[in-house]
Amino acid sequence: MRDYHLPPSKCIAMMKLLAFCLFIISLINIPIAEARIRHYKWEIKYEYRSPDCYKKLVITINGRTPGPTIFAQQNDTVIVEVKNNLLTENTAIHWHGIRQIGTPWFDGTEGVTQCPVLPGDTFVYKFVVDRPGTYLYHAHYGMQREAGLYGSIRVALPDGQSEPFAYDYDRSIILNDWYHKSTYEQAAGLSSTDFQWVGEPQSLLIQGKGRLNCSTANSPLKADVCNNTNPECSLYSMTVVPGKTYRLRISSLTALSALSFQIEGHNMTVVEADGHYVEPFVVKNLFIYSGETYSVLVKTDKDPSRNYWATTNVVSRNSTTPPGLAIFNYYPNHPRRSPPTLSPPGPLWNDVDSRFNQSLAIKARKGHIHSPPATSDRVIVLLNTQNEVNGTRRWSVNDVSFNLPHTPYLIALKENLLHTFSQTPPPEGYDFANYNISIDQEDNNGTTSDAIYRLQFDSTVDIILQNANSMVAEVSETHPWHLHGHDFWVLGYGRGKFDRINDPKKYNLVDPIMKNTVPVHPYGWTALRFKADNPGVWAFHCHIESHFLMGMRVTFEEGIERVGKLPSSIMGCGETKHFREP
Repeated sequence: MRDYHLPPSKCIAMMKLLAFCLFIISLINIPIAEARIRHYKWEIKYEYRSPDCYKKLVITINGRTPGPTIFAQQNDTVIVEVKNNLLTENTAIHWHGIRQIGTPWFDGTEGVTQCPVLPGDTFVYKFVVDRPGTYLYHAHYGMQREAGLYGSIRVALPDGQSEPFAYDYDRSIILNDWYHKSTYEQAAGLSSTDFQWVGEPQSLLIQGKGRLNCSTANSPLKADVCNNTNPECSLYSMTVVPGKTYRLRISSLTALSALSFQIEGHNMTVVEADGHYVEPFVVKNLFIYSGETYSVLVKTDKDPSRNYWATTNVVSRNSTTPPGLAIFNYYPNHPRRSPPTLSPPGPLWNDVDSRFNQSLAIKARKGHIHSPPATSDRVIVLLNTQNEVNGTRRWSVNDVSFNLPHTPYLIALKENLLHTFSQTPPPEGYDFANYNISIDQEDNNGTTSDAIYRLQFDSTVDIILQNANSMVAEVSETHPWHLHGHDFWVLGYGRGKFDRINDPKKYNLVDPIMKNTVPVHPYGWTALRFKADNPGVWAFHCHIESHFLMGMRVTFEEGIERVGKLPSSIMGCGETKHFREP
């Protein structure tokens, strides 16, 4: 056998080649974060359900309410095929908290970004979830949200990345209030000249479940209508393992109620709000308003031989609605085993200071602060008022109550159909000197309009939400305002009338939290700032269903010339009927 020897130069070259090959092989084993496509097919229809033991028609998604949770990772594309089987109703679905960058036509806001989805039709929504966090989806047509058409969106970080806080398990909880009257009955009463207020909800639901006491309801209900033995209305039970830390993603989609949420004997550490990290702070009860989402950390470090109550109750209204109950189930106790204690009472409904102080406590987490622009280019003050307009009771902004046009704004603006809505700009303030926010107003001078605010693209806009007395003596309601297509910086809260000279000097420009939904407290103000940098047309409105229906909303346009070609699927109503491709 001959002995072969390579020259040293060739040995070195081969060793380098081998090292390069090993490097390439190692790359193959490195996990690379790739955006995925998440595909969902939904059938929306009416079904009889008894979420609080009372049987009524509700809107389900694939037979469920709340609907299926959408799970995705940052930068994934979500595709949802929605089949409208409501038979006699249109629909549209809004992806609450998803900014729809590059896809403003899939925001799901009927009358603003699309025509409604007709009965029997299928509509395909397609959008990118560009930020991790806790979000929602819900109907944005009439009052369908409160009929059960809602659910959660949970967006995780890409593989290999971690949150700035540690936990063992992740759970989602949606809080809701529940009416027994149909949305048709409610809407008819609200829009009638013989005004009929919707009243207080009959129940509070935790993750779609509650329990009305059928025998002690306003009048005893027949067993075929209300049955406390129905397994559909067994209390929601969250099973937890002792000695662990749980991330609870708590959201509210109430039709009317501001809520407090608490877990008997357990503190909660707030770490996220509307998809943004919060400088952690501890609460015994979490105040939450319709459209808001929070993440809290809860340690299961209590006596493991028993279960505990999780409860929610109405605040900000002197409500007759009983608390909502759920079971915080310590394994291995039976999940239906009632805690040995009475459910703890929540905070006082009229404790405004506690709610105000929690709002002030929510700041951006150190290391995750997105600094706002130091100044703004435009300031719009929105006075929240109640008015009589042509004999009907309305909610208004600066004495103007909003009406939707028949042709969606996004299409009208892009296709130059400007005659389809008013071109007179809405007011950017009110009579600051003479308007007294502390007294009930006669307010018979209200008007209606479908005009919108046109914003200069990439400008910085301040919004001042100013609360006031309603048309009922000594009543100023809490209004949660939600902005589509953006997050905004919450610069400050205040009591009384906003001082345009001195209050801006107190703005938090150091570590303001960014959110998409924020309350304006009774007789107070809330200051927001956002960049008009997302081309499209975006709704901004009170998230209380009846207030929204009664006109408490405005619309912003920005960069419409930068919006791409509109899909024909969003057309088919108003003056766009001939635009839709077969």
